[in-house]
Amino acid sequence: MKIIISLSLAGLLLFSGCATNTGPEYDGENYTQIKSYEIGTVTKSRPVVINDDGSGKFIGALVGAVLGSLIGSNKGSVLAMLGGGLGGRYVGSEIAKANGEELTVELDHGEEVVIVLKGNRFLAGDRIKIIRDGNKVAQVERLSGHE
Repeated sequence: MKIIISLSLAGLLLFSGCATNTGPEYDGENYTQIKSYEIGTVTKSRPVVINDDGSGKFIGALVGAVLGSLIGSNKGSVLAMLGGGLGGRYVGSEIAKANGEELTVELDHGEEVVIVLKGNRFLAGDRIKIIRDGNKVAQVERLSGHE
């Protein structure tokens, strides 16, 4: 059992990132692709909750199952492992939720779009640059008065 816990902790350390840059984060598969951008003005901003993409559920279930397996013996251990996995899945899902915002943006060429971002950074009236990766939003940044 100690081996399983040690391997789990080693895996978490191994797969945790070592990047120290605080700039935008790009996907490891598409960071070399050409991006396009559009400039516009935020006309509306409202808070939203972004649900877990599945990673929180997986990690929570794994940790819960490992911890549950340490409780009881024989059939009790199996039931504790199952209960720990289910409980961990729920907790992991809740922890992985993120605050976000839904922005309605009037682009300079007249089109109106809606984008959803993690975090709350923009207000109505902000001028922004939306960097697109295909049909996905890769990054959004506030523009200063000169751009």
